[in-house]
Amino acid sequence: MDRPRGKLFTALVRGPSMSPTLRDGDAILVWRTGRVRAGDVVVGRFAGADDIGPVVKRAVREAAGGWWLQGDNAFIQDDSRRYGPGEVVGRVLLRWWPRLRWVRRGG
Repeated sequence: MDRPRGKLFTALVRGPSMSPTLRDGDAILVWRTGRVRAGDVVVGRFAGADDIGPVVKRAVREAAGGWWLQGDNAFIQDDSRRYGPGEVVGRVLLRWWPRLRWVRRGG
């Protein structure tokens, strides 16, 4: 996924790190913004980890250098626990595939 250009963009969830909130293959609608609150599900990037590309994680708290981004699946730690704070690209509004469902703060 390249850097999005419009306010809204779609993305696919890859991997199990956001399970059970989102699962591998879910299609999501994202609002491009850096304004998020703790508990929001976001699309972000980790500086120095360009090989993994954009990620879908939960914004836990603001941290020096960005946001602490963490997956909902405690067994997968490909998040700020490994890469440090991340840059938020946008906030996930809803999952539109396989079934339409709003993605709410805090799970």
